[in-house]
Amino acid sequence: MIWSLLAGALPVLAFPRPDLGWLAWAALVPGLLLLRAAPSSRQALRRGWCFGTGYLLAALSWTAPSIGPGLLAVAAVFGAPWALWGAAARACRGWEALLVLPAGWVAAEYLRSWHGFGGPWALYGTSQWRSPEVLALASVGGVWLVSFALVLVNTALALALSRFDRRVLLVLPAVALALPAAWWAGGGGEQGREWRAALVQPGVVDDPAERFAAGERITAGITGADLVVWGESSVGTDLSRAPGLRGRLAPLGTLLVNEDARDARGRISKSSVLLVDGVERGRYVKTRLVPFGEYIPLRPAFGWLTKISRAASEDRVPGTGSAVLDVRGMPVAPVICFESAFPDLGRAAVDGGARVIVIQSSTSTFQESWAPPQHAALAAVRAAETGRPVVQAALTGVSAAFDSRGRRLAWLDTDRRGAATAALRPPGAGTRTLYTRLGDAVPLLCLLLVAGLGVRPVAEKSMRAR
Repeated sequence: MIWSLLAGALPVLAFPRPDLGWLAWAALVPGLLLLRAAPSSRQALRRGWCFGTGYLLAALSWTAPSIGPGLLAVAAVFGAPWALWGAAARACRGWEALLVLPAGWVAAEYLRSWHGFGGPWALYGTSQWRSPEVLALASVGGVWLVSFALVLVNTALALALSRFDRRVLLVLPAVALALPAAWWAGGGGEQGREWRAALVQPGVVDDPAERFAAGERITAGITGADLVVWGESSVGTDLSRAPGLRGRLAPLGTLLVNEDARDARGRISKSSVLLVDGVERGRYVKTRLVPFGEYIPLRPAFGWLTKISRAASEDRVPGTGSAVLDVRGMPVAPVICFESAFPDLGRAAVDGGARVIVIQSSTSTFQESWAPPQHAALAAVRAAETGRPVVQAALTGVSAAFDSRGRRLAWLDTDRRGAATAALRPPGAGTRTLYTRLGDAVPLLCLLLVAGLGVRPVAEKSMRAR
């Protein structure tokens, strides 16, 4: 079981901060060999569960300060689907494995990605954020298709090493040929005039008034930007009741700031606020909150975590849905921090007419962990999926910008302070990738396949009984 836990943790090295993206093409092989060598189906189930638990423990280790010992429970619960994946790895001894195991992996990722289950952090396909050529698959089938391709190659390598027919390695050139086809078919392509977004990163400033002033100073030195973006929680006051602060922002032009404040009714939420010359022109309230960080699921049962960790002492109020803001004629969709992990929010932005996606983040609690670069990497995947440029402004890093193919344009790491301006060329409003047209077809097909395989033994038993 220990070896299965360690094998599950190994693939996380493909993500930032180690960022060994190439490793993702083979990192599952040790785990697959362990699962295929299990002496019984029960052992394969146990090893698969341990594998999934190890993967999530490593991928979510940065949440330990927030949820404490709850991390082990979360990893164990949401690692459970990999028990069935482990059983399938042992049972599928032939070419069937090349379809079943990638589909099973994607199905497990899709199920755990539901917001009620915590959200889709560390989906395997996001490990390829540095490879626009591989991310072309995301423009066709979302991050799910990238995960499918990675697991497919890992499965072929494991089958070859376990002395199955070496012809399975034909999968490798097939995947290689699929990448340029996906690049061509994915659509997108940069069009339109240049549009400049400036990202403000003041660093770790705990006092809200000093943080506001730091953002103000940095913004005053920016020229030629169509939009200046401040990070999450950059404003600690309800601007609708703070005319003095709005007055200070008026000379700074067109800003997208982020409120983390109580309203007149005493409710606390996080909001993206568009200000043009100090006048509010639009607002978006964060809809998908961070479990334990911004609310505690089933607080009566799990509220005790606040006594031993930095879990949310009170629940923030979520918004009611996505929004697209008109920034002097440019439709922009704001996304707040954790929400950038959800592929469907990118599709919703495109459906709403957005030509640019803007993420506001903080990650101040996790500066010394792998979380900031992992979070910024998600922006590249959302860009490739939607065919829209994506920028992320973080209070304390990482701030980044990517073009409509997911190619990196700017990167301010956690040790940087100041601003970065990215020159974007947003596509036309009618430009759509296949993924934004077809939606989650890939994971849904994978779920259907997995469900069908579950029914098959029952059907075969019924036929034998006749």
